[in-house]
Amino acid sequence: MNIQQLGLKPPLGWNSWNTFTWDINEQLIREAADTFVAEGYKDAGYEYIVIDDCWSLKERDTEGNLVADPEKFPSGMKALADYIHSKGLKFGMYSCVGTHTCAGYPGSFEHEFQDAALLAAWGVDLLKYDYCFKPRHISGELLYKRMSLALKNCGRDILFSACNWGEDNVYHWIRESGAHMYRSTEDIQDSWESIKKLTLSQLDKASTTGSYCHNDMDMLVVGMYGGSNSSFIGNQIGGCSDAEYKTHFSLWCMMGSPLMIGSDIRSANQVTKDILLNKDLLAINQDAESRGAYRIKPEPQWFHTDDVFMLVKVLADGDLAIGFFNLSDGQREISLQFWDVGLPYASGKSLSLYDCWEHKEIGVFKERYAPVVAAHDCLIVRAKLV
Repeated sequence: MNIQQLGLKPPLGWNSWNTFTWDINEQLIREAADTFVAEGYKDAGYEYIVIDDCWSLKERDTEGNLVADPEKFPSGMKALADYIHSKGLKFGMYSCVGTHTCAGYPGSFEHEFQDAALLAAWGVDLLKYDYCFKPRHISGELLYKRMSLALKNCGRDILFSACNWGEDNVYHWIRESGAHMYRSTEDIQDSWESIKKLTLSQLDKASTTGSYCHNDMDMLVVGMYGGSNSSFIGNQIGGCSDAEYKTHFSLWCMMGSPLMIGSDIRSANQVTKDILLNKDLLAINQDAESRGAYRIKPEPQWFHTDDVFMLVKVLADGDLAIGFFNLSDGQREISLQFWDVGLPYASGKSLSLYDCWEHKEIGVFKERYAPVVAAHDCLIVRAKLV
């Protein structure tokens, strides 16, 4: 990747944590890469295969280097990176600002430049950098700047994925740190309640995402159906409905979040594939200008909570992506008045609407559009001025 383009658009890929947590090995990672190619994920734009926590031994070697667990990764990380690169994909790994990772493996605190050099030698293309076991009296902001400096001087283009869960007023300093994406939320769970909570926490953060520093609302749980091996990811909750996964994916695309698949893509059903490979939603997420989406609330006398709203994303070609979201437990009519997106009736212009889930034209409308949206569901349209 050209270094000037690193982080230009929200990164797309797959991460091992949501489904597999500590139960990872090189065969799984190779099969994920194979699936990316065979099932069309690579062609759709997904490119990063990322190993999360639990890949190393519990101790560094005598020279202070991290050591890949030889039982899980007998061929070593360089060989695994080479395999992923041979598929035309990119390889991501995980570390932590603290003395240890969240699962208790060695972190990169005071080893930042050494670890960055090692990752570069292995052929790593992305580093997810977590926030556990940080020394309490050292600024997290400083530690992210430290690793950013190390990565930018390691001799390889490595995308920097900061992951401090929205702590420490991260919105005020993360862009200056050099991170290409940053986690702004607590860990997602495979439940509708979690998806809704994370969404509502970010609705007023449209100005905190953009090219070269994308607001990461955490990995996707689309298609997990309660299939994680860890209660951390909501194994006891039972997952979401297909409509809820569709809404989850639509929100992440509209709000410009990086899209890191968290399900076992090797066994994905057709509905999961249709969601994750939706070319119209991916085009919105990957729009050249990477703008955040602004929220429009419906009439306040009828809607007394934040559960029903519209999101509008300005696209590079002059179109608008408009999402009608109903997070409530009942069917709702959601009315968009076109003057709220900058289109007055007096202009004589209309909006031609295209349904991004049904992949078909809806029609041309003047002054307003008011679809009925089922509970926990959404409608995403691409609107063209005519």
